[in-house]
Amino acid sequence: MENIENKLHHSHDKLFRETWSDRDNARSFLENYLPAHVIEIVRLDTLEICKDSFIEKDLKNFYSDMLYKVRIKEATGYIYFLFEHKSYLDRLIHLQLLEYMIKIWRLGFKQSKARKLPIVIPLVLYHGTPKWTVDRRFSSLFEGPVDKLAGYTPDFEFILYDLSQYTDDQIKGTIMAKVAMLLLKHIFEPDIADFLPNIFMLLKDLSEQETGLQYFESLIKYVFSNVEDITTEKFHILVSNTLSEEKGGIIMTLAEKLIKEGHAQGLEQGLELAREGIELAVNIKFGDGEDCKTIITKIRTIQDINLLRALKGKIMSAKSVPELIQSIDN
Repeated sequence: MENIENKLHHSHDKLFRETWSDRDNARSFLENYLPAHVIEIVRLDTLEICKDSFIEKDLKNFYSDMLYKVRIKEATGYIYFLFEHKSYLDRLIHLQLLEYMIKIWRLGFKQSKARKLPIVIPLVLYHGTPKWTVDRRFSSLFEGPVDKLAGYTPDFEFILYDLSQYTDDQIKGTIMAKVAMLLLKHIFEPDIADFLPNIFMLLKDLSEQETGLQYFESLIKYVFSNVEDITTEKFHILVSNTLSEEKGGIIMTLAEKLIKEGHAQGLEQGLELAREGIELAVNIKFGDGEDCKTIITKIRTIQDINLLRALKGKIMSAKSVPELIQSIDN
């Protein structure tokens, strides 16, 4: 079962992927934040997302990869932009990016029989609490006389976007891109709940669009997963103050549905944890004989969390498995 830290990272990653998998959001980001010398040589009107993934299946919950390609002005071929997201300092991010790049190049050779490798520019969006201090060059990982032996070592540099270094006014792009970046920038602040009205004001126009309503589901899930002191009542006030009555009602209905689903999921996880704890206690006290297997089968059918909690105390006082079984049946 995922721990809390992994779940939170996954929620950041999900918002990142759902935002930048949209071509318009990705293009607006590139238009506003690419270095000028890169903008000059690419045709962003040809921007195209690549559907292939370069992450191993067992790492899907921890890493994201968003790959776009764009044609080069006055030349044949493409340049690739590799979008990556980090919510924590990762001192080995260079290795992760290099692994992606190698897979991209191998796939390129396989699919197009190209004789030359395409240029891949890694773009890292960071919104962790500590200031980013990791050197952006791959060669920073090597020890020894790196400069003198530079011809024998691979090297590249990623472009870093540390959101803490941008003011809110400097965050630009489509409404979805701005909202995502502002949420990611402020999500670890203790007063994030007080900042949410500013973000939802941006969504007022977006709520009038069908795609905007779809995007609200992602935002609602993200907010309730990461903002501790946001309640249904606070969320209702937030929505009613920023959206029209009609759209606000739609959003609140969606929010209440998601909250109920989340509560149900949390309850099921609580039941599962309680059952696992009781099964372990039974095995420790009474062994793993046939009687224990019988009671464990009974435990796995219990759907009442309060009964499971009460059963913990009975395990301590019970002198035998039949006595424990009788206490469950009664």
